[in-house]
Amino acid sequence: MSKATRATQLLSQAGVAFTVHVYDYHPNAERVGLQAAEALGEAPHRVLKTLMAEVDGKPVCVVVPSDREVSMKKLASAFRGKSANMMKPADAERLTGYHVGGISPFGQKKTVPTAIEEAALGEPLVYINGGQRGLQVRLDPKHALKALKAVAAPLIA
Repeated sequence: MSKATRATQLLSQAGVAFTVHVYDYHPNAERVGLQAAEALGEAPHRVLKTLMAEVDGKPVCVVVPSDREVSMKKLASAFRGKSANMMKPADAERLTGYHVGGISPFGQKKTVPTAIEEAALGEPLVYINGGQRGLQVRLDPKHALKALKAVAAPLIA
């Protein structure tokens, strides 16, 4: 597995300090984010999952703790929209250039507005997908917020 992805390249170019962590990805896991947390030996609230959604029909990226669910109402509000829904996996892959299970908010083919769950910013370090299945980057969530030009918002149900 290559540890150099569009995500890690973007972080390096942005001068963000991060470490790369590889784990055995299980595609049949019921919840991929929780499987990653277990494989890394980390608390699920520190392993963030990247989800692609639509607010008022426009694509957005959402980063939340792997043990929580996104509130569609809060998601729409974070982007000043009226309604939100999850993006179809094939659409997410086409838009980001990553495969489901390996979607990173960093280095997507098309940059879209991004929101990070505000509670995650209270952690000193978090894990976020590094652009490949079984690859996570560990970094300060505030640095992730800045690199993504993201908004912090309450997003979880």
